[in-house]
Amino acid sequence: DVKSFRNGSSGEGGTSYYAFWSTAKSGIFQLSVSVTCKLSFLFPIQGEHLGVMEATESFFAMTKLFQSNDPTLRRMCYLTIKEMSNLSEDVIIVTSSLTKDMTGKDDNYRGPAVRALCQITDTTMLQAIERYMKQAIVDKVPSVSSSALVSSLHLLKTSFDVVKRWVNEAQEAASSDNIMVQVRTLRPHFLDTWEVFDLWFCETKSSISILFAVPYNVVVLIIIIIIIIIIIIIIIIIIICLQNCKITQLVAMKHPSAVTACNLDLENLVTDSNRSIATLAITTLLKTGSESSIDRLMKQISTFMSEISDEFKVVVVQAISALCQKYPRKHAVLMNFLFTMLREEGGFEYKRAIVECIISIIEENSESKETGLSHLCEFIEDCEFTVLATRILHLLGQEGPKTNNPSKYIRFIYNRVVLEHEEVRAGAVSALAKFGAQNEEMLPSILVLLRRCVMDDDNEVRDRATFYLSVLEQKQKALNAGYILNGLTVSIPGLERALHQYTLDPSEKPFDMKSVPLATAPIIEQRTENVPISAVKQPEKVAATRQEIFQEQLAAIPEFRGLGPLFKSSPEPVALTELETEYVIHCTKHTFTNHIVFQFDCTNTLNDQILENVTVQMEPTEGYEVIGSIPAKNLLYNQPGTCYTLFALPEEDPTAVACTFSCMMKFTVKDCDPNTGEAEEEGYEDEYVLEDIEVTIADHIQRVLKPNFAAAWEEVGDEFEKEETFTLSTVKTLEEAVSNIVKFLGMQPCERSDKVPENKNSHTLYLAGVFRGGHDLLVRSRLVLTDAVTMQVTARSGEEIPVDAVMASVG
Repeated sequence: DVKSFRNGSSGEGGTSYYAFWSTAKSGIFQLSVSVTCKLSFLFPIQGEHLGVMEATESFFAMTKLFQSNDPTLRRMCYLTIKEMSNLSEDVIIVTSSLTKDMTGKDDNYRGPAVRALCQITDTTMLQAIERYMKQAIVDKVPSVSSSALVSSLHLLKTSFDVVKRWVNEAQEAASSDNIMVQVRTLRPHFLDTWEVFDLWFCETKSSISILFAVPYNVVVLIIIIIIIIIIIIIIIIIIICLQNCKITQLVAMKHPSAVTACNLDLENLVTDSNRSIATLAITTLLKTGSESSIDRLMKQISTFMSEISDEFKVVVVQAISALCQKYPRKHAVLMNFLFTMLREEGGFEYKRAIVECIISIIEENSESKETGLSHLCEFIEDCEFTVLATRILHLLGQEGPKTNNPSKYIRFIYNRVVLEHEEVRAGAVSALAKFGAQNEEMLPSILVLLRRCVMDDDNEVRDRATFYLSVLEQKQKALNAGYILNGLTVSIPGLERALHQYTLDPSEKPFDMKSVPLATAPIIEQRTENVPISAVKQPEKVAATRQEIFQEQLAAIPEFRGLGPLFKSSPEPVALTELETEYVIHCTKHTFTNHIVFQFDCTNTLNDQILENVTVQMEPTEGYEVIGSIPAKNLLYNQPGTCYTLFALPEEDPTAVACTFSCMMKFTVKDCDPNTGEAEEEGYEDEYVLEDIEVTIADHIQRVLKPNFAAAWEEVGDEFEKEETFTLSTVKTLEEAVSNIVKFLGMQPCERSDKVPENKNSHTLYLAGVFRGGHDLLVRSRLVLTDAVTMQVTARSGEEIPVDAVMASVG
């Protein structure tokens, strides 16, 4: 006891209390902490077991330490109480002390006191401290609130119904700024899954407060599901919008008026954050908008263009190009907008699309020519793309001399000779020569500039300058038209092969340009392909054309080697049977200078027959003479074969080029086993009637482009000119008349004369071609619309036969 302790007498076991006589107060506290630590150490670590009486006596002795205010000792008391709560009797006597610490002012005691109190509290006593627990859950001190939340988690196991009533306080704690409290809020298992959904729909205040009511693993699962659902919904909305915009755009391409009602909704989509949707919306508006709405659309697009990639910009430019064709009177507004876009930064594809759009406006609308050329001249001053610079220089040489003041373009062109690299300089030299060939007043100045170009460092530039200089100094319009303005109309790969063949077989006979195949594609359609600049700079092997392939195939047949160069092959094979019949036959016509070859591609669709010695017997209605035929040796099941029939063109009346041929396929049939394919030795002769074949004037003319039709017209001269007037009684519009004439003659429209201006009652169509044998042929057709279309046809050629053939065919 204390009295014995003070007197220094021995206690039980002979222990002397004088050993602690000099111990200070702080030492006593350290000793108490040490004893409580050892006492707590016995239970979880060493596995020692105290009896109920020993634990109770130790517990009551330890409760006296609550009189001390030492923080470390007090916390050791809390820990010991928690460890001995299941062994000692009457543990609840410290409830008042723990409640006092729990509601006290010292925050260091409050949190541990909450955990210790909840450890010793049973279900009957929990309702007495429920008010304190609710206050602790929403306490502003994070350690206290966190302790209350963790203790609530343990109380769920024994007092679920009571703890369940603390949900509102837990939801309020979830709004705490402290991360530890938020995490503790997500942990408790207050409610089952159905109650979670009840809270979700009925008592939701925030997403975190909802999640408080579910188990931790369910919380994570719900969060993931919610995020996935939101993402899926957003993607579905975007896809639906994109598909709706695409469908609307497709409808707008064919039926713009049907989509006009959606314009207001489409204008709202222009500001959509998804640039794909915005691009489709604006391009659809450009197709469906009226002429009065163009100015407003251009303002919307100007703010929109800077926020999208070049790929989408190209789509918008293409839509503007279509709009230019629809409303040509708005060319000024559209041209200014395109030029503003042209000055901005962008890649090759974007710039190329703008340049092509401006060029198409110039070609379609003569009023916009000078404005467009001026914009393009400014662009090439800082153009970094060689392909675009040479394209613009070619256009300047073609259209610039026809303007009211052609001299203003010379400065821009000659700057390219001074400042650019060799490819652009060569293009500039060609453009200068075209100005000199069409304008006599400017010719002296052009000659001076070309003489300067003769001293250029590059071979190509020097050669062009020397060539054009020598031609222009002759001052002959025929030479200018033939060598500068229109140039060669032959196939370049074909010319190369013909020259190579000529060198391999030397001859005293001079090389004949008429032996070279003509260029099958019009120059105006040979636009730059969508390839990177690096690919453009690297020349690739030119693929053989369809006609060149036929030329090689026919030259390999001995019977056709003496026919000379192939002049023309029909663009598309003509079907002589239905696709569902037992034999499928297609015919391709090959025209030579004095002969025509019919190629029949045959397919046998019967698996129980083999055809041998297949030929096509033809009967002409005019003076064509059959020379012979080359049979297809056999036609197996579903394997194509080819046979040929050769005719000589009429000599007595060379103008009678149109003819109709009746056709009969003759062959030997041998039955065979469909499974093995083995045929019988003996067969029988059979024949099959085919559709008739027509040869028209178009089969004798190869279309070529004359960029300057007036110069070509003067070059040919009027020696073999003929003119006649016809009435097209069945044609009701100028557009239909132009289309029928171009298709019938098979000639190339020049200077965009195949486009008839709106609200016009008269029009002039210019056509150019080469008649078989290499004779240039030009046709000028003046059309006037009254009740019917009246056509005045004028034809010129260097020979009489082509002119007579055209007039005979038209009549």
